[in-house]
Amino acid sequence: MPPPDRLASLLIPFRPSGSAQLLPQGYRLIQSPEGDLATEGETAAEGLNRLLRACEERPRSPERWGQVLARSTWHLGVKDRQDRLVGFLRATSDLALNANLWDLLSDPADPGRDQVLTALVRCALGRLRRELAGCSVSLSATPEALEILHGAGFVVDPGGIRAMGLTLTTPGMDQKESPRSGGGI
Repeated sequence: MPPPDRLASLLIPFRPSGSAQLLPQGYRLIQSPEGDLATEGETAAEGLNRLLRACEERPRSPERWGQVLARSTWHLGVKDRQDRLVGFLRATSDLALNANLWDLLSDPADPGRDQVLTALVRCALGRLRRELAGCSVSLSATPEALEILHGAGFVVDPGGIRAMGLTLTTPGMDQKESPRSGGGI
C-alpha cells in the first residue's frame, strides 16, 4: 500500500479550489442570486456606479441597473475589507450556444486589483463550465485585463473579428432584383 501522502496526490477534489482563495485577505466574492451587492452605506446601484466612475465608465440610472441585473443570467461582485464593492462581472446567455461576459470592472485604486480581476474571471469561467458547458464565450475588456484573460485561457481576437452575412434571394430571382440590392421588389 502506498504511503498516505501518495494517496492524497491521487484524490480528485470534489470541487476545484475556489476563486475566493485568489483574493486578498479580508476580501470576499459575492455570487448572485445568493449575494447582495448593497452595503450599509450604499445601494447596489450606487456601489456599481461608484465602481463605473472609478473605471472611467459612464454611470447608469438605478432603474437601468435593475433591468441589467434582472436580465443577467448571474453576476459576481467582490467586496474589500471595508465592505466596499471593488469588482464586478455579469453574464448573459441564451442558455444554449452563447454566453457573454459584461462589465468586467475592478477599482483601479484598489491594491488588489489584479487579484480581483483574476478571481472574477476564474469564478465566471468555472460557473460557465458547470452551468453552460458548450457555450461559446465572448467578452470585452479593458487593456489591463488582457493579460489576466490570456492567463485564464482566452484567445484574444483569434484570427481577427470577422462579420458574416447571408443574402437571401428567392429562387429564380436575379441578384440585381434582390430586395437587399435595392432593385426589384
